[in-house]
Amino acid sequence: MNGMALRFSLAVALLSVPTTLLAEARPVSDMPGKTTSGISFTQPKDWMLTAQDAATVFISPEQNLRLAVVDAGAAPTAAAAAAKAWSIFKPGMTRPVQLTTPGTAGDGWDERVSFTYETSPGERAVVSALAMRNGTAWTVVIVDGADATMNKRAAAAAIIERSLRPAGYAPESFVGKTAHRLTPERIQALRDFIAQSARELDVPGVGIALIDQGKVVWQGGYGVRELGRPEPVDAHTKFMIASNTKGMTTLLLSVLADEGKLRWNQKVTDLYPSFRLGSDATTKSVEVRHLVCACTGLPRRDYAFILAENNAPASDTFRQLSETQPTSAFGELFQYSNLMAAAAGYLGGSLAYPNLEIGAAYDNAMQTRIFGPLGMGDTTFDFRVGESGDWARPHGLDVDGRMTEMSDDFNHLIGPYRPAGGAWSSAADVARYAQLELSKGMAPSGRRLVSEANLLERRKRGVPTGEDAWYGMGLFNDVVSGVPVITHGGTLQGFHSDWWILPDAGIGAVLLTNADSGPAMFDPFLRRLLEVAYDGKPEAAQQVANAAARMKAQAKANRARLTIPGDPKVLSNLAANYRDSELGNTLTIREQSGAKWVKAGSIKGPVATRKNADGSTSLVSIGPGSIGLEAVVGRVQGARTLTVHDSQHEYVYTEVH
Repeated sequence: MNGMALRFSLAVALLSVPTTLLAEARPVSDMPGKTTSGISFTQPKDWMLTAQDAATVFISPEQNLRLAVVDAGAAPTAAAAAAKAWSIFKPGMTRPVQLTTPGTAGDGWDERVSFTYETSPGERAVVSALAMRNGTAWTVVIVDGADATMNKRAAAAAIIERSLRPAGYAPESFVGKTAHRLTPERIQALRDFIAQSARELDVPGVGIALIDQGKVVWQGGYGVRELGRPEPVDAHTKFMIASNTKGMTTLLLSVLADEGKLRWNQKVTDLYPSFRLGSDATTKSVEVRHLVCACTGLPRRDYAFILAENNAPASDTFRQLSETQPTSAFGELFQYSNLMAAAAGYLGGSLAYPNLEIGAAYDNAMQTRIFGPLGMGDTTFDFRVGESGDWARPHGLDVDGRMTEMSDDFNHLIGPYRPAGGAWSSAADVARYAQLELSKGMAPSGRRLVSEANLLERRKRGVPTGEDAWYGMGLFNDVVSGVPVITHGGTLQGFHSDWWILPDAGIGAVLLTNADSGPAMFDPFLRRLLEVAYDGKPEAAQQVANAAARMKAQAKANRARLTIPGDPKVLSNLAANYRDSELGNTLTIREQSGAKWVKAGSIKGPVATRKNADGSTSLVSIGPGSIGLEAVVGRVQGARTLTVHDSQHEYVYTEVH
């Protein structure tokens, strides 16, 4: 997702201090407002507003999540400003700071510094503060509330944070300006920025494509496919593009709509009668468009398939959906669901090839309706093809913060759910897809692949994801400094990608990376693209520098909390086998290479232990990569347990003999 929305964190405890209610009723639409010092904000719909001394406090509909904007005034440092803000908002808060990282100046703020505070897994919470300085005055954003609620309400929290601007500040806007063409000099400026960003962020390789006026004006690569080897990344190097598959899946639905095989407002159960969700009411409400709108109230539950046994059939998507309950009202909130997007693809496949198994039907439909007609010869769902020839290897940080190559085994988990994120592709191929988006349905060959009406249906603004940002159908629709941007990102272990089109300017770009640090360059790259196209203020380079500093600080802080090798008393008391009764999945502990290893679904690696603030102990997998396992060691009715927390769910593994 684009933008620089704060990744808010929370605490479970609610305020016990009295507040003054400013708005008895929750607004039915977002409302502008100002703090006592004139800081502008947007109050999200359904959130109440209170005043507490110098704090303006936003309260979620669940009333267990509060976000405070505190006018802290003058302070010598960001840390002093944060401490002052806590003393106003929640006197006596004594949690130690876990991590301090600098942010990037901008939007009227001369300085930004974020703070993460120590919490324990059992609290289902974290606590954060963001100190922002304008001149000598500090404004501090504090988040304090339930983890599950924050996961549901992250878009609303982003609306609050991104809307905060000092009194009198006018945001930068490119409205009415004509974008520069991507001349060789401007292309080189973008290439130089990508190369510098990759060096600062330790990204081994980047696949790149740049588009102007419907034409690819440059494509190629930076860096290498694999650390320690010389083979360079080029325009045809294959990367896993993960969730960038979603937009291509919804493109398939658009083509099928043109063919008369579906209507966007048609009930899914009319087309696929066995479709079920955990809620009958939601099942009956779901239309084709809702499978990819991230608006049905179903939570992500990615751990359900990360922890699942390998080699599940495509039909497992529908089994898991039938067991998933919504956690917000239909159409109320942005809640990203990979399972729903996978169901959309399999529905499309079944309509195109009703006599084939749904996985094979989807693969065939994508090849005959999308990849083949677009000339996307590098793109495949076949791991044997993806992991052969000119392909990039995944990389991630090890436990000491060093970039290292990883096995691609983890990413095979996406196979049963591949319409949501299982494609391999190249910068050259994704550029052809982006050209189609820019031309509103015309393939680079000049052939119309899809009607303009059904292509643009996917871009209609759905649920908000932040200030001036919405989700459509497998696409994000943002307005950045007055410029419309259509985009989507993709994330798997060691592979991260993004693409952007600026429809009004006829400009597009594709970045595919082979490292978990890759996403840190995406928002800065969009900023740099706008700087180059519209002569914007130079901010992108500092964004990358700050992202690199945050990455190093986070790695150092994480390492400092771990005991490696793990606490022998804890490790010696682990059972060999655990089972989760809900998913029916197993977790095993084994000796390997002289150390304890954990295996749970697609996660496998050595383990460390961590002592938590509440006295509990966590078992933590420490293999390289951004996706790992943290399980709290415990007992239930005398049986040993390991408890894994997802954003809105928990899985309790109990020992088995």
